[in-house]
Amino acid sequence: MRRTFTLRILLVLLLLPAFAHAQKDTTKAVPKVVFSGYVDAYYAYYTDSVGDGNFQKWPSIAPRSDQFGLNTAMITAQYDADKVRGIITLHYGDIARSAWSTTQNNIMEAHAGVRLCKKLWLDAGFFRTHLGTEGLLPKENFASSVSLSTWHEPYFESGMRLNYNPNEKLAINLYVLNAYNLYEDNNTKKSLALLATYALGDKGNIGYSNYIGDDTPTAADSIAHLRIYNNLFVNYTIKKLKIQVGVDNCMQENSDLKNAKKSASMLSGVASLKYQFTPMFAGYARYEFFNDPQGFMGGVIVDQKGEATGLNLWGITGGVEYKPTDASYIRLECRQLIADKDQEVFRWDKHITNGRTEVLLNLGISF
Repeated sequence: MRRTFTLRILLVLLLLPAFAHAQKDTTKAVPKVVFSGYVDAYYAYYTDSVGDGNFQKWPSIAPRSDQFGLNTAMITAQYDADKVRGIITLHYGDIARSAWSTTQNNIMEAHAGVRLCKKLWLDAGFFRTHLGTEGLLPKENFASSVSLSTWHEPYFESGMRLNYNPNEKLAINLYVLNAYNLYEDNNTKKSLALLATYALGDKGNIGYSNYIGDDTPTAADSIAHLRIYNNLFVNYTIKKLKIQVGVDNCMQENSDLKNAKKSASMLSGVASLKYQFTPMFAGYARYEFFNDPQGFMGGVIVDQKGEATGLNLWGITGGVEYKPTDASYIRLECRQLIADKDQEVFRWDKHITNGRTEVLLNLGISF
């Protein structure tokens, strides 16, 4: 009898670790795959004649004038488990055609990750940009169109990301990337980048992002052009009013128009307001500016004085939004862009001009 009791005790002791391990496993996150989608359609009208079938200047959102179009039709599959994760988003439409990679234009993002420890992840693959104040998609912003600041920032990137979340408020992401707004590298140098955000409770957040790299094509230029890009942004909510403010500064060596051995700089910014009149109706406004005197970001133009210069432009946007449901919207907005009086970069009614007016009507739904 005593022998039988002893054997039972030994059996329990042997099975106890396995039982405890089994109990521990049940607390882990259950692996899951979530599918989602998004569609945004538009009608746009621009006072800039670029020719039938051509995209407007700075194309991404609603890039065709006097036409109905599809900004994006996208589908996302996201996998989350305790130690691994991954996401792939495929997109089609005018954003993919006008603003994305020429070699991988239907891949918006595709990356895989592994958990290195409790609060640290390592991800690798194709990412959406980490840089900037606004998002790219209309559903992510107050307005449907994007500012000139956002347009000149990268939309996509490839490389590796170290994601660290020490607490619920702070998130730090470190990147090693191929290049600025490229999936495929054009030289042997790699770039470094940072995104840090801090949550202000349920009121909003503040953040800083940067990019440091030399993307000079090896075959085209032997002179280095180190680029240091900085972005600072704030999102804040006061009752029914949402506020978004951001400023960008970029410096690049050996890029001055008059002295190729000097550095050049660009400064741009955006400030947006959105007021929620009712749960379904809202109005919004945005001010933006873009100043690139050496043209290393936006390209060199020849002004009416015959001088080579970079773009100096500002703009205002206003619109209204109706949301039939939380996952859908209809927006009507008007935007005016004004360049320096000598920078007549638009053409309308057989005349060149320094201003452009655009009207956008968007309908979007997420599911």
